[in-house]
Amino acid sequence: MADAIALDSPLPVRRPLAQRRVPPLFRHRGAVLGVVIVAGILLVAVAAPILARHDPLFLDANIRLQAPNAAYPFGTDNQGRDTYSRVVFGARLSLLVGVGVALLTLLIGTTVGLLAGFYRRFDSVIMRVMDGLMAFPGVILAIAIMAAIGPRVENVIFSLTVVYTPRLARVMRSAVLQVRELQYVEAAQAIGVGAPRLLVRHILPNCMAILIVQSTFIFADAVLGEASLSFLGAGTPPEIPSWGNMLGDARQYLARAPWTMLAPGAALMLAVLGLNLLGDGVRDLLDPRLRRL
Repeated sequence: MADAIALDSPLPVRRPLAQRRVPPLFRHRGAVLGVVIVAGILLVAVAAPILARHDPLFLDANIRLQAPNAAYPFGTDNQGRDTYSRVVFGARLSLLVGVGVALLTLLIGTTVGLLAGFYRRFDSVIMRVMDGLMAFPGVILAIAIMAAIGPRVENVIFSLTVVYTPRLARVMRSAVLQVRELQYVEAAQAIGVGAPRLLVRHILPNCMAILIVQSTFIFADAVLGEASLSFLGAGTPPEIPSWGNMLGDARQYLARAPWTMLAPGAALMLAVLGLNLLGDGVRDLLDPRLRRL
């Protein structure tokens, strides 16, 4: 009878050895496409001085609104600047803002979420402040901050950090509330482990999966947020090569010169698509419910 039960029980289906040697992230087709896109944009940003054919800030009224040609592959804008060179240098600004916002949001949001989830006496005060910030639409809050402190790249990073920090703090708080009730945390408290060590050594490492996944989506949101602010005229200064600035300038000449909007729009779409695909792949990899043998 025991042998019959053993024979009837389903056997785990394992992947071939050749597939198991491939890193799990690269078995996810969407994640692979996301990595390729993000790596390509990073390469363009690093090699921008080499790839650009002209100075992205050089103005020449004699060649304004030229259609794509051999000298200017993406045409020129309303001020005679090379659209291709501005798109290439715009990748630098988008990555700079995305990395800056993601790092600051992770630092502040993680700290706030840890304190709110672990110290019950701070929970209501901290989270009411976060709820107050989330009550404002993100774009409206960012525009208000930019109007108060001025259009600079550092201010864009600061304003978007204020917008995205409450969301990460709430996610982190919910994760801490779950982890702090686990038996190993209670056992550590019972033997006298201090709160700072408990937070850093036991609770935070078990929340890293959530933070990694959230950081990829914050990166994508920051790239799109910077473009939105610049498109509305409340982001980076107009002379700085930015995909949002280019889209904002091109809207007045869309019927006459559609190429001025196609290139920066396609670059922005690819960047956000690649980051979201990468985030989905990382989420599927780190979520135990979605893992496969």
